[in-house]
Formats: sequence, C-alpha cells, structure tokens
Amino acid sequence: MEMDLKDHEVTAEILKALGHPVRLCITKGLIEKGRCNVSYMEECLEVSQSGVSQHLSKLKNAGIVKGYRTGNEIYYEVISKPAQQIINALYGED
Repeated sequence: MEMDLKDHEVTAEILKALGHPVRLCITKGLIEKGRCNVSYMEECLEVSQSGVSQHLSKLKNAGIVKGYRTGNEIYYEVISKPAQQIINALYGED
C-alpha cells in the first residue's frame, strides 16, 4: 500500500499545535467543558492572560479552535474533528 505524505499533513499540523502542555490542556478542557473565555482558562491553568491568548492564537491558526464574541467577551470552542479525535485517543474518551 502506497502512502501519500500529503494525507498526513493535516494531522501533523494539529499534532504540532497540540505539542505544548498548555495548548493540550486548553484543547482538552474546551472539549470537556464546551465554550470558555480567556479569564476562565487563565484561572484554571494558572497562566497569564497574555500567555493563554498566545496559545489560543496558535490553536486558532491551526484551525483547532474558533472564538465567538458575546458582548465584550470572546468564548472559544474546539471546531476541529481531527483534534477532538486525537485528544480522545490520547485520554481514552469517546
């Protein structure tokens, strides 16, 4: 069976984006809890607001999360099915 590396590019990009403990934790937390804002993540992760925002930016650029504005707040959620599948495979969840 011949393998085309292009078939694995999306997965590799998602794995790169998830390859930091904070981004992994953000993604797993958003899958478990649903939409959250930066303030909530900052408290849960004990990471500065700017730190959380930088990690969210990388996750957004990778197409893993999307932000939704509600008034003055932006709530984030995981929109990538492959990222959800990876997290579920890593943590044994459905």
